[in-house]
Amino acid sequence: MKMFSPRDLHISEIAQGTIMRAPDRVRAFVRSDEIGILITALIIGVLSGTTVAMVSAFTQKVHEVLFNLAPGQRLSALTVRPNLLVFLAPAVGGILLGVFAYFTRPWTKRPLIDPIEANALFGGRLALSDSLVVLGQNIISNGFGASIGLEAGYTQIAAGLASRIGVSLQVRRSDLRLLLGCGAAAAIATAFNAPLTGSFYAFELIIGAYTVASLLPVVASALVAVFTARALVGNLPLIAIEDPGVTIHGNYLIAFVLGLFSAGLGIIVMQCVTTVETMSRRSKIPVFYRPILGGLFVGLAALIAPSVLSAGHGAMHLTVSERSSITALTVLIVLKILAASVSIGTGFRGGLFFASLFMGSIFGKIFALVGTGLFPALHLASPLYSIVGMSALTVAVIGGPMTMTFMALEMTGDFQITALVLVAVLASSMLVRRVFGYSFATWRFHLRGENIRSAHDIGWMRNLTVKRLMRTGVTTVLQSMPLHDFQHDYPLGSAQRIVVLDDKERYAGLVLVNEAYAVDLEHNADLTVKDVMRYTNDFLLPEMNAKQAVTLFDKVESEELAVLDTSASRRVIGLLTEAHTLRRYSEELDRIRRDAQGER
Repeated sequence: MKMFSPRDLHISEIAQGTIMRAPDRVRAFVRSDEIGILITALIIGVLSGTTVAMVSAFTQKVHEVLFNLAPGQRLSALTVRPNLLVFLAPAVGGILLGVFAYFTRPWTKRPLIDPIEANALFGGRLALSDSLVVLGQNIISNGFGASIGLEAGYTQIAAGLASRIGVSLQVRRSDLRLLLGCGAAAAIATAFNAPLTGSFYAFELIIGAYTVASLLPVVASALVAVFTARALVGNLPLIAIEDPGVTIHGNYLIAFVLGLFSAGLGIIVMQCVTTVETMSRRSKIPVFYRPILGGLFVGLAALIAPSVLSAGHGAMHLTVSERSSITALTVLIVLKILAASVSIGTGFRGGLFFASLFMGSIFGKIFALVGTGLFPALHLASPLYSIVGMSALTVAVIGGPMTMTFMALEMTGDFQITALVLVAVLASSMLVRRVFGYSFATWRFHLRGENIRSAHDIGWMRNLTVKRLMRTGVTTVLQSMPLHDFQHDYPLGSAQRIVVLDDKERYAGLVLVNEAYAVDLEHNADLTVKDVMRYTNDFLLPEMNAKQAVTLFDKVESEELAVLDTSASRRVIGLLTEAHTLRRYSEELDRIRRDAQGER
């Protein structure tokens, strides 16, 4: 079955008229004026803020009805004694997820693209159908108590709306990537009531770079999204911490150590998710039944600790503010890691953003309690190190050190605490990059065979293929052709290289015309073209990109190579020179540089 990319889908939808094209004047204004991009970003912010607020309110209502919660009570802060409903609800969610998958089969036969992949490989093109499917899966998963957050659904739908708007306006590739980032920034800003956090989430994780030209649209989109959500649902702080503790100079070294430990725990979390996914995939259990079994495991864990349900918003408030023993906290974090890993690994859809914050807050509190027990003179304030731990662990799993630094600032308003967080997140980020090399999202891409380490645009490189660069007019000769006949038919200056074919008209090699004339035929009259041909096993394939072609040119030390349809049939379809490849590669690099600097 043919696999379609978001680019294919959008082009097909435009051709069929299913995507409304904006009027010509509007499209021209947006393409030619930065104000047009800013206005578009503001519109995206309003739509994203409204959508996220509605989804959040709907999911909360599902929690209240399904688990008999008081209005506004968070599921992970469940105070009643766990019962049969708590045990079975995640499994019922697994059943509904299977039913939902059945009805969305036309969209799920191909891998669903997320915003990072869309910006890295497809120039910001993200099919809205993908976003709606992911959002539906995420609502079902989180609504029935799976141990994951809604942030994946938020960013997916907001980015999908932004991409749809950008495509209808036919904006440039760089502007489409920027608008996708505006949607993601607005979603995260609304989810956490933190516009700076949302903005730098977009810069670090979705766009892949920060530039002066992108600052205003992204921040404006995040701000207007937060204002829109506040107008709809009110101003709710992320975490209320009355007395986080006093920071002193020695805290910076302790925060650094906590950052290193958090990096190790983050790697364990990512590997745990991967292990469960691998075991689930290799098992003989049908796909439909996997989330049901995963839901039963989550329900069983919830009977022990109800805080493992959902992302952990309510439980985080309790964990940070209440007194807890090291044993109880250790059991809770182990159960949360297992529940989150099983939820994702068995097919529930969601993110680890807030789940990582929750796990990090527990880990930071354990760190403070253990440290105080071992070194009583330190008097480590557990609320303070809960904040540091949640930031450091989230950076290890999700990435984005500046994102988490600004979250700490917006959450506490304390610059001294923010400085501690900065030390911890830098230590965590450094160790994860050094030891593991991936965030959770890019690690999953790596497991799928995609070479994506960030949202930096590498899609243009994949589009710049040998097939697009080669010339098709190829002169060929048979390898059995006598060399004196070759010299007669191809005088010096007529060509530099000639493609040589075997008796079955398959590629045999290249002959350099000047080398053919360097042979003394008076003493070697019986020589054929085969005796002087080179590069018999060095050739290009049409699907290779420009970077791979340049690497091969350098390896074989040739200025031109033949392009074959496949390595098996060896049918020659074109020629490609190193000079032309380097020129086109340099032109694309220069275009990317100008886009990054905001030059139009």
